[in-house]
Amino acid sequence: MEDYRKFKQVLKAIAHEAGWDIINAVSQGPTRFTNLERATKVSPRTLSERLKELAELGLIERKAYPEVPPRVEYTLTPLGKELLDSLHKLAKKIG
Repeated sequence: MEDYRKFKQVLKAIAHEAGWDIINAVSQGPTRFTNLERATKVSPRTLSERLKELAELGLIERKAYPEVPPRVEYTLTPLGKELLDSLHKLAKKIG
């Protein structure tokens, strides 16, 4: 039952505003917040919420570098890559 709940949360997260766009953008390699803002065209608040949600689900990883000014990059986790691959295969079958 717990696996099913997490599965529902993942589907909900990628269906939310910009969820799928974030996954696709981050799949291109390490991506910074400002690049994601441009790619998704959502407000900084919404983007921040989606990034936090996707990270909590284990789909993306947030890496903060101890620099001045601060630098944060987002990457897909192995689970995120697997999800993306599966959804691309499904999309091809559906057409």
